[in-house]
Amino acid sequence: MRIVLFWLLCGIALVAQTYSDSALSAYGEVKYKDFKYFDYVNPNAPKGGHIKQYALGSFDSFYDFLLKGVSARGLNLLYDSLMVRSFDEPSSQYGLVAKRVQRAKDNSFVIFHLNEAAHFNDGVEITAFDVEFSFNTIAKGENPSMVQYYADVKDVEVLSKYAVRFNFNNPKNRELALILGDLPILPKHYYAAANLNQNPLKIPLGSGPYAIESFDAGRSVTYKRVENYWAKEHPTRVGYFNFDKITFEYYKDDSVALEAFKAGRYDFREETSAKNWALGYEGKALKQGMIQKQELAHLLPSGMQGFVFNVRKSLFSDKRVREALGLAFDFEWSNKNLFFNQYTRTKSFFDNSMYASSGVPLGAELALLEPLRNALPNALFTQEFTLPQSKGDGNNRKNLKKAQALLKEAGFVFKNGALEKNGIPFVFELLLVSPAMERVAIPFQRNLKILGITMQIRTVDIAQYINRLRSFDYDMIVSVFPQSLSPGNEQTFFWGSDSADTQGSYNYIGVKNAAVDALIAKIIQAESYTELLASTRALDRVLLWEHYVIPHFHTKTFRVAFWDFLEHPRITPAYEVGFETWWVNQNRLEKIIKQYPSFKR
Repeated sequence: MRIVLFWLLCGIALVAQTYSDSALSAYGEVKYKDFKYFDYVNPNAPKGGHIKQYALGSFDSFYDFLLKGVSARGLNLLYDSLMVRSFDEPSSQYGLVAKRVQRAKDNSFVIFHLNEAAHFNDGVEITAFDVEFSFNTIAKGENPSMVQYYADVKDVEVLSKYAVRFNFNNPKNRELALILGDLPILPKHYYAAANLNQNPLKIPLGSGPYAIESFDAGRSVTYKRVENYWAKEHPTRVGYFNFDKITFEYYKDDSVALEAFKAGRYDFREETSAKNWALGYEGKALKQGMIQKQELAHLLPSGMQGFVFNVRKSLFSDKRVREALGLAFDFEWSNKNLFFNQYTRTKSFFDNSMYASSGVPLGAELALLEPLRNALPNALFTQEFTLPQSKGDGNNRKNLKKAQALLKEAGFVFKNGALEKNGIPFVFELLLVSPAMERVAIPFQRNLKILGITMQIRTVDIAQYINRLRSFDYDMIVSVFPQSLSPGNEQTFFWGSDSADTQGSYNYIGVKNAAVDALIAKIIQAESYTELLASTRALDRVLLWEHYVIPHFHTKTFRVAFWDFLEHPRITPAYEVGFETWWVNQNRLEKIIKQYPSFKR
């Protein structure tokens, strides 16, 4: 009786210090309450069909939580997570493997109560021991980025067969519960004894809507819809995963992949090239309406794509040098002559969102920056950050003169037709993985040559590129720093000092900046949306003024091309393409096959 009373009292105390729900939101209310399906799906979408997608490069692993190897496309289809994010809200999650979540009011822990119906695709039920195993494998494993991402989680406790508790090192990290909600659940009984590094192409066991049916190592992988998928009637899954089979076929080059798409070798393509979008799809299939091109508006933050400096290299350790090279990139000319004026210049690491900085710092943002003033440029407090502009006529003389002045100030001299310092010529390498990016780099290369700088362009295969990225073996790269709808812990491994020397991290720049670290901490610990806005805008401003990146450009739509037998819901989500909600129109497919006998599925 005393034991029962003890646990009863513990339960009462736990309820008193927590709040419980079937959904999570970083800030504010969730959109959906007692719902049957999300607004952007077709709950009556027909099931069936075998569709093909494409990928570039190759693959040699089915385990994207391992440090080594190149993971296959589509692995997200294999595993269910504790919670599911909706595509039309910025930061909300709904229970899947976890039917209910219990959060401490002081954010010191979170408890996930599991759905007793959840099971892996071999019929074995999912328990708290699988959640514990998944966390220890992914968050405490060999991938340094994942270790850092989950660093504020102290430990995991199995409370019962269907309840698991995560204790936090840092209660001020308001995003931790959502981060854990994204955790994919691995089957302990299947993986505990397996040495995945020795057999990275061992077909995984998951709990998700698809399983790997077959593969040709490095060339293709086919996923088959799981007929007895445990969650197919779950509100977060209704209208999703309508294809019977999905095959990803690999191509070495994107131009070859585009021609293969027009020939009907695969069915759906999200286009990132302005030139391809403007000219690349012309042909019989497009004229006949067999290929459709659509631009789907979205509300996603653009993130930052650009020429990325490796500041670990002494050549780029001086901010004046980085700023000077930025003056040599003529966006207006490139947009007009290369991109058919389809792009907008990216002016913030959080462009196309409320998190982007503008003007001069004021109010709460200024209050955050003031204690860091001695570590920041004075201009940050008095001037709006602006990027160089030109008339787009190919005459970038004004900006190049400014660049010359900065380089001279940094100790470089023009001698014998080349720029040098201490007798060492200014020569560096731009490492690329996509040949399509060469057309962006070559005009930049020409402008640098006017300054006496030699930029060598080297394009390598994806395996070599990934290995060089992991070991920071490059001078400059083109990279993208994507941003979430609610900035948080990911900022640490983009620009946190602790990740700068950790091989395999995403701190490609090599940022070690105390002011940046302080502002990242403010973002993670923000207790309200207002605090998050001020902290993120302050971080954005510091990153811009440090000239770590020469910003490129972005578009505010998803550009998708697809064969006409594919259909999507009338409502498209604000934050994703939502291809998981599309389906096959069998009548249209048969019509295409009659006109194109080689088009077989």
